Amino acid sequence: MWKKITKPPVQAKPLWATLGFWQVCLILAPLMVVGHGDAQTSKPTMRITLEEAIQLALTHNHALKAARTQIQESEAQEITATLRPNPVLSTDAAFLPIFSPSNFNVPISQNPLPEEFDAGISYTIERGHKRQARIAAARDATTVTRSQVSDTARGLAFSVAQQFVSTLLARSNLEFANKDLESFQQTVKVSESQYEAGDISEGDLLKIRVQLVQFQTDVSAAELALAQGLVTLRQLLGYDAVPADYDLAGELGYVPLHGNKEDLQLLAIKQRPDLLAAQQAVTAARSQLQLAKADAKRDVTPSFQYSHVTGVNAASLGVNMELPFFNRNQGEIARTRYAITQSEESRTATQEAVLADVGNAYEAARANQKIVDLYLAGALKHAQDSRDISEFAYQHGAASLLDFLDAERSYRSTQLAYRQALASHMLSLEQLRLAVGTRSLP
Repeated sequence: MWKKITKPPVQAKPLWATLGFWQVCLILAPLMVVGHGDAQTSKPTMRITLEEAIQLALTHNHALKAARTQIQESEAQEITATLRPNPVLSTDAAFLPIFSPSNFNVPISQNPLPEEFDAGISYTIERGHKRQARIAAARDATTVTRSQVSDTARGLAFSVAQQFVSTLLARSNLEFANKDLESFQQTVKVSESQYEAGDISEGDLLKIRVQLVQFQTDVSAAELALAQGLVTLRQLLGYDAVPADYDLAGELGYVPLHGNKEDLQLLAIKQRPDLLAAQQAVTAARSQLQLAKADAKRDVTPSFQYSHVTGVNAASLGVNMELPFFNRNQGEIARTRYAITQSEESRTATQEAVLADVGNAYEAARANQKIVDLYLAGALKHAQDSRDISEFAYQHGAASLLDFLDAERSYRSTQLAYRQALASHMLSLEQLRLAVGTRSLP
């Protein structure tokens, strides 16, 4: 008998086996590109240093741009000050027979009314060097405005530096919080193993798990502080200056303070733009006094006039001048004299404020430097060693849970305080740069 031979069922081939090599590449290429793009977007597209951040703010900050337009406005006023008076052209026609139209066709010899036409020109000659006084006053005002805008830029640079350091602190706290959380999670795993082995009670295990929540909360708070710090800094830099996913280049660092207070105060007197503006304001006030005295001089207006009367041509010359019997600009002259006294007192007050600012910032920088030195001298190492010893002793049953948690809290608070001390020291140096008026300290 013949046996029917049955073939084994044909298994369906996978899709990749039925396609060619290049077809598979075409299918997988978009997926590879997408995956590569996701990896790229996780990294910041731009990292900036503190000095770069300050330069970006000085270039893109819109509030500073608005302040700089004051210089352009003042320069436009200089143009106005250089302008001379315009000549005046005057014309008139008299004895026109408007209500007797028929007389327009009557010959001039038979017209009972004389026809008259006049044309004249006059020009005001400014006395007392008014134009020169206006130009000097306008230029001095522009000089003061430039210094005031420079002072605005000085304040902006400090705001950027302050926010930059605060953001560095937030990032450092986040890095420490993540590292501390990872370390404590290992402790939780060890404690769970000890609990399963019966070495610790359930109450101790719950205490450790509750403490873990604090570490997780610290991470969330640090992430929020970092995100808010970057947004606030971007506002100072200008939203068009950096992308949304930018990051900071640099770390919290310790730079010892050099130089003495007296040298820094002398440098501030030469560098501070607000003090320069106060000094220049005295010169501007004196220019205003000279302008007020020049305005007291009365101008002379000569004129020339041509007249045509009933066929007769004639010319006449004239001079017009106000007689200063009553108004000799006495009030404005007195006001500008008082303005000089006011600007001189303001200059002295500003100079004293500069000296006080430098002194306070210098002492603050020294105090913060001493605090950082205390941590570097041994406080950090002591807190680290205490935590490590307590952790080892607890894991081997030689220390209580309360001792270990207390050492952990001390280590955490010491590390956070050290980072805050570093940030405070960096901010005090920025405050000193603000007080001196330059970013290059000796």
